[in-house]
Amino acid sequence: MEKFGTEIQKLLKAGFALVVLTAIFFVFQILTDIKEYRYVGRDVYPSQTISVNGIGEVYAIPDIGQFTFTVRERADTIDEAQANATRKSNAVIEALESRGVEEKDIKTQDYYVGPRYEYIQVQCITFPCPGEERLVGYEVSQTMAVKVRDLETSGDLITAVTEAGATGVSNLSFTIDDMEAIRADARKEAIVDAREKAERLADDLGVRLVRIAGFYEDGGYGFYEERAMGYGGDMAVMQSAVAPQLPAGENKITSSVSITYEIK
Repeated sequence: MEKFGTEIQKLLKAGFALVVLTAIFFVFQILTDIKEYRYVGRDVYPSQTISVNGIGEVYAIPDIGQFTFTVRERADTIDEAQANATRKSNAVIEALESRGVEEKDIKTQDYYVGPRYEYIQVQCITFPCPGEERLVGYEVSQTMAVKVRDLETSGDLITAVTEAGATGVSNLSFTIDDMEAIRADARKEAIVDAREKAERLADDLGVRLVRIAGFYEDGGYGFYEERAMGYGGDMAVMQSAVAPQLPAGENKITSSVSITYEIK
């Protein structure tokens, strides 16, 4: 009997311990739920919103220019064509560097080496009349881009490269070196424009703006640049005697944003 009573006491102690542990668990769970209660609904999209678009425009004077030129040579052998092209390219680069253009601002965009063929028609009495493709030599061309940091020298540099042997000059354009800063200014203007539109719309609707519920920025910034017409082929050589006047003008950078406001 005494042994039976001891077993009963052990069972009661075990049950009590289980009840205590269960109570602690529920208390902890309740405290956790209370702690997280203030976050409930934060991720729920507000049911009452208005959306507006904003446009920002910034005008900036270009401080960087860029143009490309090509050196092209033809010869009976690859070695001869490459040697002639290299000699002429070096002369053009030397002309640029002598006028203050740094080596880092001259970059090769394309280099081509290939055979040249001519299609020769043979006399025949049948139709279609067969022809013959004949190797007549090789061609080497190198296209380089030049960054111009002193815009007032743009015309002189174009003249220099044509006189040094470049067979074509093209794609002269003017832009801004630090475009990110200009784009940031355009985005600020767009955000201000959207905010003003939202405030007017909220006033017309008789509601109040609470907070921003969504934001979207158009990644394709509008960029309108002044571009000068380039010279190409023989025209570059014909007009190389006089350095042209090339006004840089003014560039316009635009930004577009869409903002959604929660209203109340």
